[in-house]
Amino acid sequence: MTREARRAPEARVRWFGLWDSYFVICYLVTTGLVFTSGVPQGLRLIAIGALTLVVPWYAGLGRPLMLRHESDRRNTVFPVGLFVLFGIATAADLMGSFALFAVVPMLMMSLATRPALVLGVLGNLLPVTMMWLQGGAAGPAVLFVLLASLLGIALSALLGLWIKRVVRQNKEHAALIEELRQNREQVARLSHQAGISAERERLAREIHDTLAQSLTSIISLVQAVDAEVEAAPAAARQHLALVGRVAKESLVEARAFVADRTPASLQESSLAQALRRQADGLTAQTGLLVRFAVEGDERPLPMAVNVVLLRAAQEAGANVRKHADARAVDMVLRYGAGQVGLRVADDGNGFDGAAASAAERDEERGAAGQGQSQGDGGGFGLRGMAARVAEIGGAMSVVSEPGAGTAVEVKVPLEEEADEER
Repeated sequence: MTREARRAPEARVRWFGLWDSYFVICYLVTTGLVFTSGVPQGLRLIAIGALTLVVPWYAGLGRPLMLRHESDRRNTVFPVGLFVLFGIATAADLMGSFALFAVVPMLMMSLATRPALVLGVLGNLLPVTMMWLQGGAAGPAVLFVLLASLLGIALSALLGLWIKRVVRQNKEHAALIEELRQNREQVARLSHQAGISAERERLAREIHDTLAQSLTSIISLVQAVDAEVEAAPAAARQHLALVGRVAKESLVEARAFVADRTPASLQESSLAQALRRQADGLTAQTGLLVRFAVEGDERPLPMAVNVVLLRAAQEAGANVRKHADARAVDMVLRYGAGQVGLRVADDGNGFDGAAASAAERDEERGAAGQGQSQGDGGGFGLRGMAARVAEIGGAMSVVSEPGAGTAVEVKVPLEEEADEER
């Protein structure tokens, strides 16, 4: 249970602790006045007995009822019994009427406002009524008690309304605290689910960009080895060595993305060096002519930008290998004013859809040119690449025509660089 959830009941307990102290003081003062009054001893004992019975009546029935703020049969039984005990004490000794200072608040806390006010008025009129019924009292004394009763009625009404307001505010406060607790639990639950979804998305992208592509390369190399093992054993051995290298690199990449660390290819080298190795690996695996170039002054980039550009190059290279049927590929890393870009262009088959966005091609076509392959198992091709680029504020464009090849270009703004030049 949260701190806010515990605060409301704790506040009610503290408030009732103060009220209990007030109740005890009222009981002691009233019984003390009755004990020193001039009425016969038998009547005094009856009054003290009635007042004393109020204590267990309140502790056993009234207090739990007031703490829970519930409405049931006890809301009628408790105030009726309380009023009867007070009437007996006042009838036996008028000094017992001082118990009104505790009786009226208890009536207000256990009854609705109107019936509580009615009983409060009757309780304040009870002393003057008893004096009138007993007779023999001097006129001024009766008038004094009557005025005191009227003042008590006014004070009882004001005190009762104040108590009702405090009780209502406590209920509203408790309801707000409970609503806040539920909202916090819901936010925490949604945040947890969003975190799980984000981590699944991250792992899916990493698997697609690393392990899935590496496994595809290994399968292609193994098929090549199977065809060359008898006719060209030297080439088969070279391909087997390449299989081993790709498998080792994939293992390192898998460990890195599971630990959410920097990709292994970027840990000890620059982005340009990692892209050059990517181009060399594509040549070794496919025999394509892959030309890599750097334009502009090479400079350090944020690691998030390095990772996105490297993954974009890996995805573009994988799509060239799987779909383009190209002969040559140009990979260019451009350092410009306030931005960095990567362009991967091939002279392969291309596809029709220059006006469509990358996500639309991914969903409508499923597999074409440098789009998502049908074996992607859910679509982390261009759609995943575009999502990565968008996360760091970049933009991706794909230009392709049937028979004219495909060009994928990624541009990422560098805010720090732009600020320095300004």
